[in-house]
Amino acid sequence: MNAEAPKPIRKGVYVLPNLLTTASLFAGFLGIMWAFEGRFESCAIAILVSAVCDGLDGKVARLTGTSSDFGVQYDSLADLVAFGVTPAILTYRWMLHDFGRLGLMAAFLIIACGALRLARFNVAAPTASKKYFTGLPIPAQACTIATLVLFAPYVMEDYGQYLPSFLLVLTYVLSYLMVSRVRYVSFKEYGFLKAHPFSSAVSATLVFVLVASEPMVLGFVFMLGYVVSGPVLSLLLLRRSGSLREASRKLS
Repeated sequence: MNAEAPKPIRKGVYVLPNLLTTASLFAGFLGIMWAFEGRFESCAIAILVSAVCDGLDGKVARLTGTSSDFGVQYDSLADLVAFGVTPAILTYRWMLHDFGRLGLMAAFLIIACGALRLARFNVAAPTASKKYFTGLPIPAQACTIATLVLFAPYVMEDYGQYLPSFLLVLTYVLSYLMVSRVRYVSFKEYGFLKAHPFSSAVSATLVFVLVASEPMVLGFVFMLGYVVSGPVLSLLLLRRSGSLREASRKLS
C-alpha cells in the first residue's frame, strides 16, 4: 500500500510569518513617529506590540514548517528597527538629551550593539545551543526600556530627579550585555514543561495574574529580573564547570 503524499502547504501559510514580521516593523515605525511627537508611553506600547509580533512570527514559521533564510534575514532587519532604532530614539527624546553627547552616544550604542548582537546570532544560530542565548536578546533590551517608560510615573514624584541618571546607566549596561558572553535562558526548549505540565501551568497562571494586576509596575520588575538573571546564571554555570574540572582532576 502506497503511503499518501504529503499535502502541499498553501502559499498563504508561507506569507503569514512575514506578515507578522511586517506588523512588528510597522509597530516599530509608529513608535519612532510617536517618540518624535513626545508620546513616549505610546512609543513604549508600540515596542511591546513589536515584541509580541516578533515572538509569534518565529513560532508560526516553525509550527507550519515555513521557516526560510529570507524570513530569518527579514526578521533581523525588522528587529533592528523595532528594538534598536525605536528604543534609541525613545531614550534620547525622553531623557538622554539632557546629557548632551554622553546621552547621544548612549542612544547610539543601543543601535550599534543591537546590530552586532543580531549579526552574531545569525552567524552562530546553526550551531548554537537552543537552551541559552549568548548575550541579552535585543527584544529583551527594548522591552526593558519600554516597561521603564510605563513604570516611571509611579516613581516620578519621589525619585524623578534620579531617573535620568538611572536611564543613562541602564542604557550603557543593556548595550554591554547585548554584546557580552553572558548567558540567558532562551525558553525555546520545553523539556521542563513537558515533564511537569501541571506545576508549569500553575506557575504560568500565577505570573499572568500578577502581571495583569499591575502591568505597569510588574512588567518592568520582571524585565529587570530577566536582565539580572543573565549574570547570575553565568556565574552559576562558571562555578559548576569549575567544580567539574576540579573533580575530574582529583579523579585522574
